[in-house]
Amino acid sequence: MIADRAGATAAKRLGGAIMAGMEVAFTPAARARVDQFLASHPDKIGLRFGVRRRGCSGWGYVVELADAIAVGDTVLEVDGVRVLVDANSLPLIRGTRIDYVRQGLNAQFVFDNPNAVDGCGCGESFTTAADHAG
Repeated sequence: MIADRAGATAAKRLGGAIMAGMEVAFTPAARARVDQFLASHPDKIGLRFGVRRRGCSGWGYVVELADAIAVGDTVLEVDGVRVLVDANSLPLIRGTRIDYVRQGLNAQFVFDNPNAVDGCGCGESFTTAADHAG
């Protein structure tokens, strides 16, 4: 799904920014899986990617299909996919490479985040250098 003029106008009107996808990257496997999700939900405008406080280390990833551009979202164009990131998440996910990995009967998105300096044993959450400093 490619960002269109209407999406760009909405993002600017809501205080967001349109950027090339240098903030986030997909592996081919992740891109294929995102394409499948978006194709099966044509009413969605793209992928929302961010973090929320959770888990034993502090930050957990959130990946979901997006209904709309929210106030303050940054809209990234990543390999033709519109990725919406809220302002609080952007510094924590900057530079993240998203992969989609199958292992036996299980499959999941896996994140290679240069901002993560530590993680919990179960892999559910991560911390950053700023978390350790504070």
